[in-house]
Amino acid sequence: MEDKQTIKIGTRDSQLALWQAKKVQTLLENQGYKTELKPVKSQGDLNLKQPLYEMGITGIFTKTLDVALINGDIDVAVHSMKDVPTALPKGVIKGAVLPRANHKDILVHKDLIFLNQPHGIIATGSLRRKAQWLNKYPKHDVVNLRGNVITRLEKLKDSDWNAAIFAAAGLERIELTPENHTELDWMIPAPAQGAIMAVCMRENQHSFNALKALNHPETDIAVTIERDFLRTLEGGCTAPIGAFAEIREDQLHFEGVLFSLDGQQKYDISKTINVDQAEGFGVKVAKELLKNKAAKTLMKELREVL
Repeated sequence: MEDKQTIKIGTRDSQLALWQAKKVQTLLENQGYKTELKPVKSQGDLNLKQPLYEMGITGIFTKTLDVALINGDIDVAVHSMKDVPTALPKGVIKGAVLPRANHKDILVHKDLIFLNQPHGIIATGSLRRKAQWLNKYPKHDVVNLRGNVITRLEKLKDSDWNAAIFAAAGLERIELTPENHTELDWMIPAPAQGAIMAVCMRENQHSFNALKALNHPETDIAVTIERDFLRTLEGGCTAPIGAFAEIREDQLHFEGVLFSLDGQQKYDISKTINVDQAEGFGVKVAKELLKNKAAKTLMKELREVL
């Protein structure tokens, strides 16, 4: 297939974001499309001191690219899907979800002795990770950690913190996973963690046709369920909500969890269904969780403070 119309691919300019955009670029060029990368800085990258949940902006890492798409400065935007709000801007549509990488969180540590001691200091910029950590280790302190992957690793190294929590996929993609790490098998990931999403404008048929050939149906089904679960809870990208769906053979396995900010309240749900029942399933399990009055009250309280 030969096509001369250049597809302009927008991306944040961090090392990880560029890796993701170049992945999409390579896949498009392998199909014969001409492409051009257009890196930009997002507000989330510029303000590294304030915790994300305090910035009061949904889609802090995606908004700049949304504007560039709508203005026609780029044709395609590539995102870590977990950063994308569950409601896309008007006119912006999902073009492709790539095959999911490692969905797990990992703990990068100086040593693990502190886990058996009464106190510890853990760094993360995620309320979901903070709440799950405090649920398991209520006497630990959790401090805010912002910045790109390299910046966060350096901050950990230069601090008196015991450890920091990272998404495994991000470190693996840019080959920076330290030896001193351990997988947090008990931590439920953010909805769509490990997945890359490419979007375009609805009317841009050329870009949409190019992207749809890259879509991985199994990942798309799983992350749609996770994001529908989040959207139905009305949690937004920063709320302490975890969700993971996985297709194994003809079965879809789902785990969802909601925490209070201090980690002391926990409401979870897990289900297994036939994959042909996946349509609308994320909404269904979220509504089932909200039948618990305490969970519904907690969600209302979280919406008021986040």
